[in-house]
Amino acid sequence: MNNLILVRHGQSFWNKERRFTGWADIGLTEEGKLEAERSGQLIKELNIEFHAYFTSQLKRAINSLEIILKILGKQNVEIIKSEALNERHYGGLTSLNKDETIKKYGHKQVQIWRRSFNVPPPPMNSQHPYKDKINSQISSESLKDTFERVMPYYNKKIEPLISLKKNILIVFHGNSCRSLLKKIFNISNEKIVEFEIPTGNPLLIKFGKNLEVKEYKYLDDKRAKKILFNV
Repeated sequence: MNNLILVRHGQSFWNKERRFTGWADIGLTEEGKLEAERSGQLIKELNIEFHAYFTSQLKRAINSLEIILKILGKQNVEIIKSEALNERHYGGLTSLNKDETIKKYGHKQVQIWRRSFNVPPPPMNSQHPYKDKINSQISSESLKDTFERVMPYYNKKIEPLISLKKNILIVFHGNSCRSLLKKIFNISNEKIVEFEIPTGNPLLIKFGKNLEVKEYKYLDDKRAKKILFNV
């Protein structure tokens, strides 16, 4: 069996401050760096020889992977970075505090923006303070939009390596990870939005010869979130 390990980046400053982050390029807190170090230690204990390392183009994911690679003694390997693995673009919500946004728009509306599969948040307009800092033609994304961005890249660049029995490590974001899990485990639109992904806790997935999932588990049982899918 070959292995795919998925890691959501360590805690960022905006995770800690409960702000919508999306494509804003926010760094790791000290706790986030420690989470990445713990991820590296847990992965190291598996004694897996990886063949490819993927991440997004956002530094909280890149830095998390770099910390993990240092623990693994693999600082000189190629890191494959792609915008396709970026977090969901939160549009006009970017940088806003989640609790203050709920007070302004109401819990029901914010939950629709955050947790519905196909409803995007309000778009990021030209006056948004992060418009010039985020160089993208995308103005907002639903989880469906994120899924449709991630899947072509996974199908073209990652799944063929899994088919060749290669071991892959991906460090990325909550919603790009949800997108991948939806594909791998055939999770419904309704269920995938409920799935919580902890920061800095590697999810190990083992594949059989026909790419069927044979086994999966979080490496840190104490911090594992409930896994909603069955194989």
